[in-house]
Amino acid sequence: MLKKTILVVDDDADINELLNISLTREGYHVVSAYRGADAIPLVIQHQPDLIILDVLLPDIDGFEICRELRKTSTIPILFLSCKDEEIDKVLGLGFGGDDYMAKPFSPIELVARVKAHMRRNYLLRKDIKEDDSILNFPGLSIDRSTHRVLVDGQQVSLSAKEFKLLFHLAQNPNRVYKNDQLFSLLWDEHFLGDPHTVMVHIYNLRKKIELNPAKPKYVMTIRGVGYKFNDKYGE
Repeated sequence: MLKKTILVVDDDADINELLNISLTREGYHVVSAYRGADAIPLVIQHQPDLIILDVLLPDIDGFEICRELRKTSTIPILFLSCKDEEIDKVLGLGFGGDDYMAKPFSPIELVARVKAHMRRNYLLRKDIKEDDSILNFPGLSIDRSTHRVLVDGQQVSLSAKEFKLLFHLAQNPNRVYKNDQLFSLLWDEHFLGDPHTVMVHIYNLRKKIELNPAKPKYVMTIRGVGYKFNDKYGE
């Protein structure tokens, strides 16, 4: 079996080495970078399965790298940062990141999160049948086999988490999901995180697929309960 590849982009040599050792021990192939300018070329060269990306790099901001990658890629991105403010987490997710950990961090927890993202990404792609891999609605097409989303014929770029959230809701139209149910879907069921993160992903998803995010037609909020996908849009 081919090893999963993880790209680590962090200018702190000690942290980079710690991650390399911890992830290699778990059986991953690790590619290291110390400058933001090296990140995208290494993504093209190695096609990693996951990226661990420091926010405060000396040359290019990690958020900017993420934004550039999201134009063409849905590779899961886990941000690392010495900033632990709520606004920084929201910004990271807003730029297309899938997770956010503040420094100093526990290597054990980081590896657990990496495994959770790898597992979810694998389950998202496995056993895709041709007859149910494409969901079509008025003005919206979702292709699970290629992770391609078209809104009124125009392709939009979603993060891996945003795509999984959209596809799951669209695959189960009009079913209402609670916040914590969607959190368990997007993250590992054993991982204790902040369920409010789902709200951020819903917000970002609406900005990309809704004509008017303030009055969504696809991803609806059921006040006091949760969210559902409306398959009657356009009728």
